Amino acid sequence: MVTKQTDLTRDKLLQAAFTEIHLHGFQAASIANILRDTGLTKGALYHHFPTKQELGLAVIEEVVSEQLDALIFSRVRDSEQPVRALLQLIDDSRRRPELEAIALGCPLNNLMQEMSPLDEAFKLRLNSILFTWQSVVEEALRGEQKSGGVRAEVDCHAAALFIVSAWEGCIGIAKSQQSLKNFSLCMKQLHGYVLGLLLTTGK
Repeated sequence: MVTKQTDLTRDKLLQAAFTEIHLHGFQAASIANILRDTGLTKGALYHHFPTKQELGLAVIEEVVSEQLDALIFSRVRDSEQPVRALLQLIDDSRRRPELEAIALGCPLNNLMQEMSPLDEAFKLRLNSILFTWQSVVEEALRGEQKSGGVRAEVDCHAAALFIVSAWEGCIGIAKSQQSLKNFSLCMKQLHGYVLGLLLTTGK
């Protein structure tokens, strides 16, 4: 029971910290706001996360990474037709964009822009998630290339790097311009790019 309560307290802190960081960035994130939102004490916070840096790194590993895995990575990786799954995710994203993502940007990209130049530990963990994303896409492309679904001349490593970069770029542009329309237009072009990698482009 004690362990379960400890886990719940830790989860509450992580979720509140994620929200605070997404709203304000890591450096401006307020410990006071996190405690207010959770109703917990400083003692409870520092028991789990002795420093603000440790809290931020845990948010990256246990919230940001797991969210992306659930929303994108596992859905591509576990599909029998991973490139088609990727296309569906891109299409769903552009047709039903999340207002929060447009308003606040991608948590991963936000933290990369803010913290990678400042903190080596942040940089390593953020780049690890980015590498995972690129690897999932690259493996999807390579698998279907071997089976004849993706054109033989496609450089799967370069294509995966471009796809992830473009995806994050679409969100970044939409955040800067606060434009759902431009996000949809950008993602439509990305969808067309991925579709063009296939030998058979019909849906």
